[in-house]
Amino acid sequence: MFTIIGAVIVIVAVFGGFLIEKGNLSVILQPVELLIIFGAAIGGFIIASPMKVIKLVLGALAKLVSGKSYDKADYIEVLLLLSEIFAKIRKEGLVSIEADVDNPKESKIFSNYPKFLKNHHAVSLVTDTLRTVMTTSIAPHELESLLDTELDAHHEELMIPSKSIGTVADSLPGLGIVAAVLGVVLTMGHISEPPEVIGHSVATALVGTFLGVLMCYGFVGPMSRNLEFCANEERDYLNVLKIALVGFVGGAAPQIAVEFGRRVIPGNVKPTFVEVEEKVRELKK
Repeated sequence: MFTIIGAVIVIVAVFGGFLIEKGNLSVILQPVELLIIFGAAIGGFIIASPMKVIKLVLGALAKLVSGKSYDKADYIEVLLLLSEIFAKIRKEGLVSIEADVDNPKESKIFSNYPKFLKNHHAVSLVTDTLRTVMTTSIAPHELESLLDTELDAHHEELMIPSKSIGTVADSLPGLGIVAAVLGVVLTMGHISEPPEVIGHSVATALVGTFLGVLMCYGFVGPMSRNLEFCANEERDYLNVLKIALVGFVGGAAPQIAVEFGRRVIPGNVKPTFVEVEEKVRELKK
């Protein structure tokens, strides 16, 4: 939603200012210039990107429009889930959660947290870590190193759409110049025409540069930055899981391990100790 609002503000500010100065929109609205710039940009993107990257970018753009980000309720949910899992392990042993780990969708524990279940990588992180702990004698520091490696690899993958769109944004001013040069070439073919015809043709050519710069810094570049924030936010969310799991495997009590996770939640969405404690009490009741 905010992405759309921002785009509308850019359009209103730029074109509204142009109209206030009694500009003629028919000069700026040049479909052929847009065809040249965006056609070349999309073509270059396809040349540079394998199919996997194209799919990742399309999926990221869909998420960008939805504008869904993690809030305090999401973090409270994951802390409650971890608290429930850790408490069951402490009371009944690791074997007691084997069925939950093998089939999270049918688990009585995981099914209580539907939003968490929709995050496939978060579910895999928790279940795979618990499987590793159940089937091996991995040391806490080795587990932490393993999870760090996994999170780094996942974050690198999440950054692919941002980097790809950033590359497209960087190309737009140059492609705008290409469109402008083509416009100048066409203008030279009308050099014998009256001054008003040549002036209109030159103005049309300059629109290419204008559109390339505007699309780079007003739309595509900010989209790349937004996707980078989304990737970092996903990493922060998964890091909470990692810290809590490593703390529990290291011997911390369930409540302490959950507190370890709460401490690394970003400040703007971090629930207080009291809020989490009250939710845990309600869960036990």
